[in-house]
Amino acid sequence: MKSKDTFSTCHPVVNLIYFAMVIGFSMFFMHPVSLVISLVCALVYSANMNGGRSLVRSLIFMVPMMVMAALLNPVFNHEGATILLYLPTGNPLTLESIAFGMASAVMLGAVMTWFTCFTEVMTADKFVYLFGRVIPSLSLILSMTLRFVPRFKAQMKLVSDSQRCVGRDVSDGSVVSRIRKAVTIISIMVTWSLENALETADSMKSRGYGLEGRTAFSIYKFDKRDGKVTLWLALMCIIILAGAIFGITSWEYYPTFTGEIISPLGAVCHIAYTMLCLTPVFVNKLEERYWKEQENE
Repeated sequence: MKSKDTFSTCHPVVNLIYFAMVIGFSMFFMHPVSLVISLVCALVYSANMNGGRSLVRSLIFMVPMMVMAALLNPVFNHEGATILLYLPTGNPLTLESIAFGMASAVMLGAVMTWFTCFTEVMTADKFVYLFGRVIPSLSLILSMTLRFVPRFKAQMKLVSDSQRCVGRDVSDGSVVSRIRKAVTIISIMVTWSLENALETADSMKSRGYGLEGRTAFSIYKFDKRDGKVTLWLALMCIIILAGAIFGITSWEYYPTFTGEIISPLGAVCHIAYTMLCLTPVFVNKLEERYWKEQENE
């Protein structure tokens, strides 16, 4: 059976390298073109992996945060040489502060979307595989946290639906009544969390966790496909870092805009950045093409 996201079936090392690159570049590259590329590619990959409906649900929470980030910066940051007007407080509203606020909002949206994709691809077993021998305690905490969050959400929905069936929906009644119903649900969830923690601890103890000589089963194997993807990521990364060294991806917002929007070398760097960010989409499309050819034979 084919996976919905073929890139997630690659070796965990390949997945980790990819997300380390795209998240790191998204956080440090403040060039307007780089920010737009990162956000658009992250949204494309998220839609390709989870579907359009899931992307819309994510945007409902992400867009207000981006708007807030874009609006707050010019209110509290008054740097910049291009003064548009003066606020009632007497502080200037500058074009540079507005632009930096918008850039920060785009960066926030891109990083949030990449981390959403990261949590989908880098599952708990991959974390244990990568870091289990190096930092076993931290890898265990990370894997349990990543596993607990979706389970907590599913259990919360189950409890809420159950309370609604017995006439204790938090959306009905007075404010005090709603608070009481919400507290009841929270109490149920806290009890469930504690019981789940005890069951997990007993299960780990009975399976011999922490004993010397205990081995771990792994289904991951670095094959030719993983090698090709790794070489591709390395090539794109070299081009992007070369552009960063020559200052192609640099952009200053204060006191005035400093940097080139586009140039021949910049175009090469930005194309490589786009190709890097869209690597999972390319892998998925190649897999779909392969299966279609197999069906036509």
